[in-house]
Amino acid sequence: MRWDEQRVEKDLRIPGVGDGTVIRTFDAPEAMGINFHEVRAKSALNHVPGGRYGFEWTVNPYRGCTHACKFCFARSSHTYLDFDAGRDFEREIVVKVNVPELLRVELAKPAWRRELVALGTNTDPYQWVESRYRMMPEILAALEEAETPVSVLTKSPLVMRDVEIFDRLVAKGLPVSVNLSVPTLDEKAWRATEPHTPSPSARLDAVAELRRRGIESGVLVAPLMPGINDTPEQVQPIVDRARAAGATFLGGVALHLRGEVRDVFFGWLEEKRPDLVPRYEKLYEGGRGYMRPTDRIRTAKVVKGWGRGRASRLKQGESEAGTRKAKRDQVDGGSQAGANATPAIRRTSPAQDSLF
Repeated sequence: MRWDEQRVEKDLRIPGVGDGTVIRTFDAPEAMGINFHEVRAKSALNHVPGGRYGFEWTVNPYRGCTHACKFCFARSSHTYLDFDAGRDFEREIVVKVNVPELLRVELAKPAWRRELVALGTNTDPYQWVESRYRMMPEILAALEEAETPVSVLTKSPLVMRDVEIFDRLVAKGLPVSVNLSVPTLDEKAWRATEPHTPSPSARLDAVAELRRRGIESGVLVAPLMPGINDTPEQVQPIVDRARAAGATFLGGVALHLRGEVRDVFFGWLEEKRPDLVPRYEKLYEGGRGYMRPTDRIRTAKVVKGWGRGRASRLKQGESEAGTRKAKRDQVDGGSQAGANATPAIRRTSPAQDSLF
């Protein structure tokens, strides 16, 4: 990559990140006042026990996110680095510069079973700075070479930069799904809650182009926030655009406010929407992280979705791809890992890889 118009400070001590961290800044409007902490990770693949979300492995090249979404589920994970979940999450971005090379090593282990790997489960892998570091093409190429199924969730049409890699994955018969999060098309609600994200309309255009190319692509209307983006008049245009785009699936999820995210979101409400504070205090009373089931159902039912079997289809495709690979290995005389082999890869808590 090129390093034009930027400043680098070395050997600054960053709490939770480590001594000798390189802090890089970029002279670009989108990055003004933001520090990018370059670190060398110990592993690339993270294990999510139980497969609760339809996948058990994730890769997260970035920690923190310049999108600055006030509701982001991943904000709490920044506190693991001794950063705060508010401004630091948006302005102190951790970049794991060696993730692509680590991933190649981990995927080459005989014990790797070519299970689905999800990208974008913590912070957005296509946030602004990816246009400078360009790690995703290398990550996707490593997964392609390892014949590993891929699922991507993002808020950015920057994902289309790598569309030729997704084309190759599809051509090889590997399960791949590239999904866009679009909480609202309402200009006021978008600017207020997702201040530094790309245009929601452009995200839906990306879905249409992905589907035109035969790549699975769905739309996630999440989170649905009462009084902010949950009226039928706000949601129906997304549904119509997703259907016209031929989206593989459409789903909606009600807002949840766990841990420090609650403080950030309520702080935003008090400043920007004080009229809604009493309503949210009731919905999340007693420090609740989730609405009561009846309230969640009432909030989410505005999205009449389709294609909810996506995760199971991906896992089925993953199994079929694994079977094909095993047969090729037998023909080529290759060796396979034993049924009880366990990849020598770092395992993390599910809380560290929560969906954003």
